[in-house]
Amino acid sequence: MMISKKNNEAFVWIWLPNETHPVVAGKLEAESNFIHFNYGKSYLERINDKNPAISIYEPELPLRSGFLPLPGGLEMPNCIRDAAPDAWGRRIIINKKFGKKGKDTDTDELSEITYLLESGSDRIGALDFQRSPTEYIPRSVNNACLEELLESAQRVEQGVPLTPELDQALFFGSSIGGARPKALIEDHETKYIAKFSSSTDLYSVVKAEFIAMRLAAFAGLDVAPVKLVKAACKDVLLIERFDRIKSANGWARTSMISALTMFGLNDMTARYASYEDLAGIIRHRFFEPKDSLREMFGRLIFNILCGNTDDHARNHAAFWDGRELTLTPAYDICPQGRAGNEASQAMKISGDNNLSQLKFCLEAAHHFLLPKEDALDICENIESCIRKYWKEVCEEAQLKEIDKKLLWKRQFLNPFSIEK
Repeated sequence: MMISKKNNEAFVWIWLPNETHPVVAGKLEAESNFIHFNYGKSYLERINDKNPAISIYEPELPLRSGFLPLPGGLEMPNCIRDAAPDAWGRRIIINKKFGKKGKDTDTDELSEITYLLESGSDRIGALDFQRSPTEYIPRSVNNACLEELLESAQRVEQGVPLTPELDQALFFGSSIGGARPKALIEDHETKYIAKFSSSTDLYSVVKAEFIAMRLAAFAGLDVAPVKLVKAACKDVLLIERFDRIKSANGWARTSMISALTMFGLNDMTARYASYEDLAGIIRHRFFEPKDSLREMFGRLIFNILCGNTDDHARNHAAFWDGRELTLTPAYDICPQGRAGNEASQAMKISGDNNLSQLKFCLEAAHHFLLPKEDALDICENIESCIRKYWKEVCEEAQLKEIDKKLLWKRQFLNPFSIEK
């Protein structure tokens, strides 16, 4: 097999369950506006191995030979797109390639294959992308300090070229999703996503997300552990990664699939995603669906009560082991600014309704196999926990009084959310 030198090809490498080194799974090939995938022969022949091949995700990329057809409406496999950089990572790559021009450069000027090959290797999930099918060379660097990462993030936001040192500092985090400034770090054998404040923030977004994540944990939801630190006199939110497992031999990676991929939707059709349909997928395809349905209902309730209207389908995910799906811990629970009381969730709750009100969640409880009494108990428990721990968590975050007043009853427990 020849090593690809073309920009329309990339080889997909995968970390199999519990393994600390990747194997090549197959090849991506771009043609016109579409990117197709086919598994490599050597990967398919691993069926009888001690650690056999698993599909990258079914039903999208089942284990079979030949180029696999794209589901209707998709330009590339969604489970591959999950591993691609989103807005922030693309800005880093644009800055790296175009310097000052990056601020005004359309991210569509680079191909999807280019973004896969140019982004860092420690991306979310268990995939990486290489030009070679035989030699794996990780695109990663030594950890930079948070101060260096902050300076790099600020320069990218301003469209200013990075110095070689700052370029390398921020490049490590170019493969992660989302639109806000962030980076990947490792500290005391734990991996984190570091989120920074943005020059466009009108309030302490970093602290607001910290408070939401901590309150969600107090409410009994399964959320990623977080901590708040300072660098260069600025707040930085550290979110512990749950897709990495440390072992004596190195880091194992866990495959992850976004809800958008489970829905079979892309970014253009994401508006059709709904909690009702997600509940249906959980009922039919998840391990221990009853517990997962209860957890997902609780997350919906908490999103509404904390003012997180950015609960789109890429902000929900599941682990994939080749057979079953399991909910990942919750992440990206970030209260959003709002001018008035009325608000809408990014995903529909049931039918065409996405208004951010608990009464509509209670009407949809049967989709989650919850009796109305149980659903009401969940709502009351979460609201009670937010009220009980609000002061304690705000003190933990050292939130200023003016920000408390801005968040309380506007994002957190907005009267509109609990209208009868």
